[in-house]
Amino acid sequence: MARRRRAEKRVVEPDPRFNSVLVTKLIKKVMSRGKKSVAEQIVYGALEEIGRQTEKEPVAVLEEAVDRVKPQLEVKSRRVGGATYQVPMEVSRDRQVSLALRWIVQFARGRKGVPMQRALAMELLDAYRNQGASIKKRDDTHKMAQANKAFAHYRW
Repeated sequence: MARRRRAEKRVVEPDPRFNSVLVTKLIKKVMSRGKKSVAEQIVYGALEEIGRQTEKEPVAVLEEAVDRVKPQLEVKSRRVGGATYQVPMEVSRDRQVSLALRWIVQFARGRKGVPMQRALAMELLDAYRNQGASIKKRDDTHKMAQANKAFAHYRW
């Protein structure tokens, strides 16, 4: 962890097709080994599939899905007097979006036997409908924070 100064936030440019910063962030989460064009094909294909299945604006469906997956609370380990406590903390807005996109992409990758484009579309639709693995992950995170509410006074 850097101790000198806070790293300044980078400005994320909106993507050219939908003019959305969220789509750009999703492309960057999907990208592996620097292959951005492949990640763009996957994300744009998934959004087209979502548009066909829901007959709604695909970026609106994406935004709604991410809003439903965003965690409000998470637990962080704090070491106090030789014991480690799981302390519940509120999650910042940027981290909420980052975690939501990370979980969606992680569970889309976990769907074996399905092309990534289709798996991403399915995971986003599941999140949009308030079901699926990423919603379960958010609920588990909230339950963990709720269970460790007694240690909230260790927050700093």
